[in-house]
Amino acid sequence: MGMSGQGSKDARHISYGDPLDTGRLIIHSDMNAFYASVEQAEHPELRGLPVIVGGDEESRHGIVLTASYEAKRRGVKTAMTLWEARKVCPEAVVVPPHYRLYQRYSQLARKIYYDYTDLVEPFGPDEAWLDITHSAHLAGGDATLIAEEISERILSELGLTVSVGLSWNKIFAKFGSDHDKPNGFMEITPANAGRLVGPKPVEDLLYVGPATSRKLARLGIRTIRELAASDAELIRRTLGRMGLVVRSFAQGRDTSPVRPLVPATVDISREIKSVGNGITSPFDVDDERLARQIVWLMGESVCQRLRALGFAATGVAVSVRDAETLRQESRQIRLERPSCITREICSAAADLLCASWDVVHMPIRAIGVRALGLVPGDGPVQLDLAGVEAARLKQRSLDEAIDGLRLRFGNHAVRRLSELTDSRLSGLDPEKDNTVHPVSYFA
Repeated sequence: MGMSGQGSKDARHISYGDPLDTGRLIIHSDMNAFYASVEQAEHPELRGLPVIVGGDEESRHGIVLTASYEAKRRGVKTAMTLWEARKVCPEAVVVPPHYRLYQRYSQLARKIYYDYTDLVEPFGPDEAWLDITHSAHLAGGDATLIAEEISERILSELGLTVSVGLSWNKIFAKFGSDHDKPNGFMEITPANAGRLVGPKPVEDLLYVGPATSRKLARLGIRTIRELAASDAELIRRTLGRMGLVVRSFAQGRDTSPVRPLVPATVDISREIKSVGNGITSPFDVDDERLARQIVWLMGESVCQRLRALGFAATGVAVSVRDAETLRQESRQIRLERPSCITREICSAAADLLCASWDVVHMPIRAIGVRALGLVPGDGPVQLDLAGVEAARLKQRSLDEAIDGLRLRFGNHAVRRLSELTDSRLSGLDPEKDNTVHPVSYFA
């Protein structure tokens, strides 16, 4: 099999899963081409047509957020620029995103899921895990029939198709929904995992990205079966602790629970490790002043959410997407002290971006800001003789007063002068137009 390292098992004789943990019934539901499918459900005249949900086509630099399967079959891919998509699919219908509408469909889907179990964990607006281990008997007892019934209800009640995976763990359940699209169903058991999962490339596994895949390839590890059979110490030395996590995923030894949400609450009710927001700009960002303005615009919405949640951040991360190659990179720094103050977080993020990338010579298509290492924001404050902490408390009080005005009168009630002096930024509302919260398997 081309395995490297001493102590590797024979990859053909891997036992998938721990016998003590294979009795769970986990469903993963993934609504296919979600944004585009919602647009087609809302506008019957779009059904059967190649639909692209993307940025402002008039602005030249919009990208594909989601494409319907009709468009995908013609070569349209996510993150492709709209002009590239037009080249491969001239007849495509491009529509702008309507995030509030997508959130409503997401909530409607969850209402269906809650008819089968209260253990529902969203993974973004279009995906969710359901643990029906202890509730399957209430719906007939056959997990396969329950999965099929959920799929049929999503189609009949919402007009959307879903791919469904069923397994004893969350990782393989998601693998099943990913590998039978669209409108498919795959059940993965300890008996068939070697045949269905083992031969697939390692990058088909959750949290094995391109960089991890390249490192594994240098060890001669290219399939999930080979990763499952690899030497643990070799993987740890190569990939660190996360390497051992994905190795256990490959073996089907994922015992993480489905973390439930209360139906009446929003996604942010679970434990949160970070809060972020980002934007794909309708134009290339090619000067430092504009880059800083966008960072502040995104960062302000992040700080507003931090304060609403009662958190402070100990670090800040900035991500950018190169306008030419669409390659994404990120950098992060640690703050001097935990903060939810807009000026501190946004200044740190803007300085980090400008110190890390030369936007004049490498124009940017997308910018994201994320607050990291969250801690309670209401801890005691030690005042100092220089008055620094007293000034910080005043600044936070000002931020909270602005939050109150925006909550009451809308996010444009109080705006920065830079937004008003640049017409390209004046229509952006990052708090309203985007869901400003994290989606992480390890939350």
